[in-house]
Amino acid sequence: MAKDDFTAFLGSGTEYQGLLNFKGTVRIDCRFTGNITSDGKLILGKDALLEGSVTVKELVVHGSLNGEAFVTNRTILHQNAKFSGTLSSPALIMEEGALLQGQLIMGQEAAKNNQTATALAAQPERALPLVEAGVKQ
Repeated sequence: MAKDDFTAFLGSGTEYQGLLNFKGTVRIDCRFTGNITSDGKLILGKDALLEGSVTVKELVVHGSLNGEAFVTNRTILHQNAKFSGTLSSPALIMEEGALLQGQLIMGQEAAKNNQTATALAAQPERALPLVEAGVKQ
């Protein structure tokens, strides 16, 4: 995928806090603290550190995610990925060397969790809870 195919690109050396809603594909290569919701694809680059809650159609991780992720299609954890928290996804592709610590929910339970998370994320006045102890709302 070319850089021009991204809806947004948050480059390394920057920090963001808050809520991110998008359509299409977004790549994050920085520190992001907060909630992300989309019916699209989120790519966490090798320099990414995301702390918070993610609700997306597809999640691709090269960097680190601490929190929870509700994925409606599939999750890919590449070789250097580090995921700590709760991952709810109907499909998981995990390369050798990737680290997953926490809870993995798949199958029908994942579909049920993801429908609930998607419905909650669609309500702008209602943010998903941040599960990482170091993240403050």
